[in-house]
Amino acid sequence: MTVADSAWDEAVTALRDAPMVALSCHVNPDGDALGSMLALTLALRARGTEAIASWSEPFGVPKQYWFLPADDAVSPPEQFPAAPDLMITFDAGSFERLGTLEASARAAKSLIVVDHHASNDHFGDINLIDPNAAASAVLVHELLQRLGAPIDRDIATCLYTGLVTDTGRFQYRNTTPHVHRIAAELLGYGVQHDLITQEIYNTHPTGYLKLLAVALDRLEVSDGIAWTYVTQEDLARNGVGMEDIEAIIDVVRTVDSTDVATVLKEQSDGMYKVSMRSKGASNVGAVAEALGGGGHALAAGFTSTSADPKKTIADIAAALRA
Repeated sequence: MTVADSAWDEAVTALRDAPMVALSCHVNPDGDALGSMLALTLALRARGTEAIASWSEPFGVPKQYWFLPADDAVSPPEQFPAAPDLMITFDAGSFERLGTLEASARAAKSLIVVDHHASNDHFGDINLIDPNAAASAVLVHELLQRLGAPIDRDIATCLYTGLVTDTGRFQYRNTTPHVHRIAAELLGYGVQHDLITQEIYNTHPTGYLKLLAVALDRLEVSDGIAWTYVTQEDLARNGVGMEDIEAIIDVVRTVDSTDVATVLKEQSDGMYKVSMRSKGASNVGAVAEALGGGGHALAAGFTSTSADPKKTIADIAAALRA
């Protein structure tokens, strides 16, 4: 861990002394953001601390995470306190990544930031940020240990979901011996790891498979980048949403002749949300940061300011060369 002991101590003291804690994660939460937030929410409530957890609109648990114990643990963003005494954020690299809950974070009397993105701008009063951590769930696991908070099956399921998603089923380079030790511990609480993998990675609506065929038919390799794009019309025609197409990038990244894979997903305003992956030779996190986004060296993203996919790919290529 590269987080200073003093920061851990401050966070533990704040959480132990707080009668109420507000918790939030980044907009459109993935498995790590959602799992990390839920794990600490459940642990705090078990200690007798009032906790409210939410995230920005569009609000709703992505359907591939239906197995997480979220029904009674999260509240819609309109119920989130406008100026909490203590707020803690998960997997968000900046105020802006909190969407409509940014104002609450800025107004909080004390703000704890838990994150593992190198692009994080340390926007908290207490920053538990470790770019070397495989997932924010790794940091939450450490925080629970320092709090002396017991882990049960539900909390373990949340943490394991964070680990399995941000390590790509333990196949990415960020999978360390420490990650495997945490995973082994969590399995000891009865986590249904086969169910988690099945629901997140191996279950798709028929429309996704049809859309995948369209996206792969558009696949191009240019400037050393394997890339494709998905439009709003594609989504409507196949009856799927943005949450259904995250796995396309994992198919594109298997192209054998390139290091960088990119998928552009058209938003309702005509601009494109861009997901990038690197096999190791390129730092896509630096590219994303240069283009207004952020992430990790091997997985990052940004929102393009161009409605032309080829122009966006040219911008990425230029940033890679730089």
